[in-house]
Amino acid sequence: MSKVVLITGASSGIGKSIATFLSERGYKVYGTSRKPKNIEDVNFELIPLNVLKVDTIQSAISYILNKEHTIDVLINNAGMGITGPVEETSTDEMRSVFNTNLFGAIDVMKAVLPQMRSQKSGLIINVTSIAGYMGLPFRGIYSASKGALEIVTEAVSMEVKNLGINVVNVAPGDFATNIAAGRYHAPVLENSAYKEKYQENLDLMDAHVDSGMNPIEMAKAVYKIINTKKPKIHYKVGEFMQKFSIVLKRILPDQVYEKLLMNHYKL
Repeated sequence: MSKVVLITGASSGIGKSIATFLSERGYKVYGTSRKPKNIEDVNFELIPLNVLKVDTIQSAISYILNKEHTIDVLINNAGMGITGPVEETSTDEMRSVFNTNLFGAIDVMKAVLPQMRSQKSGLIINVTSIAGYMGLPFRGIYSASKGALEIVTEAVSMEVKNLGINVVNVAPGDFATNIAAGRYHAPVLENSAYKEKYQENLDLMDAHVDSGMNPIEMAKAVYKIINTKKPKIHYKVGEFMQKFSIVLKRILPDQVYEKLLMNHYKL
C-alpha cells in the first residue's frame, strides 16, 4: 500500500513541487488549495482547504479518510510572507500572518492527530524557514511566526512520540518560487525614517528569491525524511551560508552576530 500524504498549500511553489515529486514516486497525494479549481497541470488530487477555516480543514480530512481510511503523512506547507519595519507594519496584518503560519498549521495538526493516534503511526512535517532561527530586519514578523512553529514542533514531538507519531520541521532557505507575489508588503512611506533601507532590502529579498535554489531540492529532502525510520526534529535545506548562519548565531556573541547581519543587509 502506498502512503497517503496530505500537503497544504500545494497549488504552487515548494508545496506543488513536493506534491508532484511524491506523486511521481507512487505516493497517494492530496494537495490543498483555497481555490483548487483555478489550478491546472497537477498529477495529484487537489482539494479545497483554508487553514484559517477549521470547517474546511475537517472537511478535507474527512474526504481523504472516507476514500483512503488513513493519513500517513501531513506536510504543513501553507504559509504567507510579510515585510516591513515593525513600527510601520499593521498589527492586524501581523496577526494574519501568525494565524496562517502558526495557528493554521496547529489546527491542521490537531485535525490529523486523532487519526494518527488511532492507527498508532504517522509523520507530520512542518515547513518553517531558516529565517525562523533569527530576527531579520524588515522580516521580523515572518521570522517570529516561523520560529514559533519550530518551537511548537519541538513540544508536539515530545507529546506524541510514544503514540507512534513523529513530528519534524524542515526549514528552507531562499528558493526560486512565487512567494514574493503573495507576500504582504508594508508600504514604503515617503516620509519614513526607514524609507531608503527598507526599499533596498525589498529589492535584496526579491533578488534572493529570484536566484534561489530549485524547489525540487525541498521535495528531495522531504522524500528522504519520509523514508527515514527515526527522523530528526530539525532539518535545514538551503545554501551553505544560509545554513551556516544558524551555526554562527549559536557560537558568536550577540553583538558580533548582529553586526554581521547589519553588514549583510547594508544597515
